[in-house]
Amino acid sequence: MSSFTKSQSEAIRHVDGPLLVLAGPGSGKTTVVTKRVQYLVQDCSISPSSILVITFTKAAATEMKERFTRLMEQQAQPPGGYGNVSFGTFHAVFFNILKLSYGFTVANIITEETRRQYLKESVDRMKLEIDDENEFLTGIAGEISLIKNERVELEHYFSKNCSEEVFRKIYEGYEERKKRARLIDFDDMLVYTWELLSQRKDILSAWQKKYQYILVDEFQDINRLQYDILRLLAEPENNLFIVGDDDQSIYRFRGARPEIMLNFRKDYPQSGQVLLNDNFRSTTQIVEAAGRVIARNKTRFPKNIIARGGDGALVRSLEFPDQQQECTYILREIQNWQARGGSLRQVAVIYRTNTQPRVVIQKLMEYNLPFRVRDQVPNLFQHWIARDLFCYMRLAMGSGLRKDLLPVLNRPKRYLSRECLNDERISWEYMLDFYKDKRYVCDRIERLQYDLKMMSRMGPFAAINYIRHVIGYEEYLKEYAGFRRMNVEDLLEVLSDLQESAREYHTYEEWFIYIEKYTEEMEQLKKRQQEVKDGVHLTTMHSSKGLEYEKVFILDAAEGITPYKKAVLEPDLEEERRMFYVAMTRAKKELTICWTKKVGSHEKKPSRFLEEMQEEVRNDRTI
Repeated sequence: MSSFTKSQSEAIRHVDGPLLVLAGPGSGKTTVVTKRVQYLVQDCSISPSSILVITFTKAAATEMKERFTRLMEQQAQPPGGYGNVSFGTFHAVFFNILKLSYGFTVANIITEETRRQYLKESVDRMKLEIDDENEFLTGIAGEISLIKNERVELEHYFSKNCSEEVFRKIYEGYEERKKRARLIDFDDMLVYTWELLSQRKDILSAWQKKYQYILVDEFQDINRLQYDILRLLAEPENNLFIVGDDDQSIYRFRGARPEIMLNFRKDYPQSGQVLLNDNFRSTTQIVEAAGRVIARNKTRFPKNIIARGGDGALVRSLEFPDQQQECTYILREIQNWQARGGSLRQVAVIYRTNTQPRVVIQKLMEYNLPFRVRDQVPNLFQHWIARDLFCYMRLAMGSGLRKDLLPVLNRPKRYLSRECLNDERISWEYMLDFYKDKRYVCDRIERLQYDLKMMSRMGPFAAINYIRHVIGYEEYLKEYAGFRRMNVEDLLEVLSDLQESAREYHTYEEWFIYIEKYTEEMEQLKKRQQEVKDGVHLTTMHSSKGLEYEKVFILDAAEGITPYKKAVLEPDLEEERRMFYVAMTRAKKELTICWTKKVGSHEKKPSRFLEEMQEEVRNDRTI
């Protein structure tokens, strides 16, 4: 154990009873977990088949198993070998329990495609007017998952996406459809396992005898239902070895409950606690700056993280007038890094939401630098609001087509029905005749004709402004947001981003050519992603977790972006701070944090997190 720190050795040599291992960034937690399994098998003669290692992702489980196998291959094999140690995700472990009890097979697991289809069927039956169907279905799916994992009674749940009655009908329709097909989703795996082990003590006892030593990685991401099942399985010996970092808990929106880790020693008063506080990844400057930020959180285990990555460059905080200049700077820095012999795959651009990297992607394409995007980046120009704007513009250009008028017929409300459009081509005379007995509707038709005539003389930037404020599209969005229980600011932000992207184009044709080219490049980018071996990594803060890079840029560190504008309550702000901490601690050698005074048409202020790390730092604007 001479190659390990004192705290690592203490964790590895722990045998019986519960232990909480607090593992800071870059502290070698995977090594500790695999070495501890090796210690149990080799030094304590514990049967490999009685050891269960649980992770949160399939990739992590595979990596853990491979590292453990390599460790064991270097040693004399214990009697009976070592291959029977179980490594798996919560879902894989629990599905195995269900498989043996209920005879489920992989064919019983619903695919994501079928899941969305069943949800869509429920929505379609209710004839809801939903413009952003994909977003709506994703939101509903997330809420169904939350209800199951939190074991919330359906009648007590208040939906964020629609009325309670609508949500209940969608939920019940989805569950009924699933039941008829004898399918289960990933959340059902947890619910059914909980019910089985709670009700069948004989089955619970059998699994308790099988798994006498349980190790859990990334414990800070556990949800309530997972923890309740885990507690059942660990009884009566409670040989629970949990590893995690409460400062890196960033999945509350998926049901993760960081307070479970914080209260672990209340649930298990006999539990020991070990702090892995050596960061072998990052320089002193990065560790200390990140430490000052996360120390502002009140609900956490206090830690003194020690940097073992040596001294390095100061963390830099840079201010820019706008995103174009911000991204141009980042691209030049990356070029300089490459010119000095640096590998592009050791560079990351990290951002808070997946809508942010549009400008940096444009610049990377412009500079012909290869890159990989870890998250799906939505194409702004495929948003339903963009489609509405394009309809208005094509009408202003004289398309005269029914298919262009139909989507915006009542955006804003004009009291027009699709029946007034009797042909593929629009007949304004027919429409006026159709409503000849309703003067107020005819007034609206004539006003629309006038608006389109006015727009025909404008460029795209001015036209969007006209659609927003004169035609009344912005008011329509506010009404729609109220119906959908959405934050209207999200919709207005899309509108502003579209308007900003049109600023430099003088005609609709010019803007449409740019949009077509951009969309084509984005499609090509998706196809090429797997081919990029040495490229800059673009990733959200969430997806950056667990990764490390020599050089990191954090994009748009401004109030309203990070912390995100929706984070108002203290628990939400603390989660935002944890996300920023995760982003900072991905950097090994160089960390640059950028913010812009203007994002789109919105004036911005620097993120409070920049101020929080200012102690003992230089600001040129360089930390």
